[in-house]
Amino acid sequence: MLENKNGGFKFLRYKTPLQQGVFLRRYKRFFAEVETLDKDVLTLHCPNTGAMRNCMVEGSDCWYSLSDNPRRKLSGTLEQVTTSSGNLAGINSALANTIVFEALQDERIEQLTNYRTIAREVKFGVENSKVDFLLKGKNQNCFVEVKSVSFDMGNHFALFPDARTSRGKKHLRELAHVAASGHRAVLFFCVQISSVTSLGLAKQIDPDYVTALKAAIKDGVEILAMRCSLTRYGITLTRAVDLLI
Repeated sequence: MLENKNGGFKFLRYKTPLQQGVFLRRYKRFFAEVETLDKDVLTLHCPNTGAMRNCMVEGSDCWYSLSDNPRRKLSGTLEQVTTSSGNLAGINSALANTIVFEALQDERIEQLTNYRTIAREVKFGVENSKVDFLLKGKNQNCFVEVKSVSFDMGNHFALFPDARTSRGKKHLRELAHVAASGHRAVLFFCVQISSVTSLGLAKQIDPDYVTALKAAIKDGVEILAMRCSLTRYGITLTRAVDLLI
């Protein structure tokens, strides 16, 4: 679905520019209906396991990709939507790791530079987990877990999570274990929302996650967050956002 520019990792690009449509509805979790500019109705894959709060605005502009794979049951994927606050949000949570990966390779995440190698999907911890990235340094390794953020609250503010997440709490425990062993442990929020400048925690949605995250910080886990720039051509991390924890 994605390609890199000139063989490098300067920024993530779609193979072809996204198509514009009108969001109609999401149903059965992984299906979305979109009206095309030609007034046809398409059923698309919805690549998001969360609640997509404030991201399902009937009648709003959205953007989707089309596939040339004849084996696919659905012709395309919903990629970006207009939030209830009027911002653009990337709802393809599977892309967050690729967005962060190209930024790591290009050394655009200031706190995560000067590592010799980057490994993906590495087994770690004590609960049979895999960490998104293992950055290997001369004297210390850094374990990085990525979370995609699309919960737009307006006024340049976003929240995480948008649904209860037992998997998220497990990752926090594993990162805390890594920090206790003497290596760096980082939870990285990839905020796929335009105009966001600060990120908070949705205590009313998953108070246990908030408690676990604060405990992980006390145990030495670092928290980082950056906002993406989104266009119909691609996505890239652009700037850090403030953490309100």
